[in-house]
This record gives sequence, structure tokens and C-alpha cells, in this order.
Amino acid sequence: MNTTLTHPLVLKDTAALLERTRQAWGGQQDLWVFGYASLIWRPEFEHAEQRWAQVHGYHRALKMWSRINRGTPECPGLVFALISGGSCKGAVYRIPQAQGHQALNQLWQREMPSGVYDPKWLPCRTPQGPVKALAFTLSRQSPNFTGALCQAQLQHIFKNSQGRYGSTLDYARQTYDCLAQAGIHDRELQQVLSLA
Repeated sequence: MNTTLTHPLVLKDTAALLERTRQAWGGQQDLWVFGYASLIWRPEFEHAEQRWAQVHGYHRALKMWSRINRGTPECPGLVFALISGGSCKGAVYRIPQAQGHQALNQLWQREMPSGVYDPKWLPCRTPQGPVKALAFTLSRQSPNFTGALCQAQLQHIFKNSQGRYGSTLDYARQTYDCLAQAGIHDRELQQVLSLA
């Protein structure tokens, strides 16, 4: 099954996006970041606080091609994206203001090497009150958005796609397990994993 897609290596000006994100944050207060998949179980940045949170207007979906981390250009894998519509439960992290610039640099190296995401500041509901957090969303117009995948495609990806950080299947299972431990039941992810 050929799922190879051609696309430019860098989709957007990542330095300009980082600068815009810095300006929107302002650097005068603590930085909040919303995690909906691997940022929950492997945040890789220092933070002073983690809260469970819900975002409205976006949902978690295993619908973004991964040609390095969880697949290859010849056999692309999948990673999660935050896509418009619905709602999403995840985690928000509070990074002290003094560490905010360094954390943004780390996040850009990890999440934005090709500029695939659209960083947005989203209102998040937490048990302790609302916060505005940086989230990495994906446009349905992005060449990395998979659209609907049939059962056979998903089974092929779960069986074969492996990248520098491991397989798509391990990544999806680790996310599901982490969410379940937090009492977050992702029915769509459970259905997708039942195909593996």
C-alpha cells in the first residue's frame, strides 16, 4: 500500500512563528502549554505545575503523517494532532516566566522543525480555573493532515510504520494508557487501537 506523500521539508517560516508566539505571550507572566498526546507522557521541559484541562473547539485525532518520528518517507506513520471541532481533554503545564523563553525554544525544536503545526493560544478549563495555553493545532488544509483513513490503511500503518522514536502503534498505545490512568476515556482512540 503506497501512502507516500511528497511535500516541502519546511512548510512555514518557523522562526517567524516562534517570534509571533513570543510576542503574543509577552514574557511578563508564566507560560502555559496544553498537551494532548506525547506532551502528557513526555513533556521534556521544566514546569512548576500540571493540571488536567479541557479545550473546546478542537479534538485529538491520530490524523497527521509522521515521516521521521513514527514512520519513514517510504512508510509514513501517524501522530496525534489537535484538529478543529469537538473538545479535547489533556494537560496544561505552567512554566515559570523566567524559564518561558527557554521552554519555547525547546518546544519549537521538538514540535516545529518543519512548521507543520499552527500554534494557537487556546482557553483551557481546569478544576482550578481557566487559563490560556499554547497548543499545537493542525489545519485540515495541511499536506500532513491524513483525512479519513480506511481500516486497511490503519492496520498497515500499525503493522509496519516505525520511525526514530519507535512505532506508531507504541505511540498510540502509550497515549491511550496515559490518558486512561488520568481517567480520560478517548473512545475514538480505543476504536482505532482495536484494529491493531
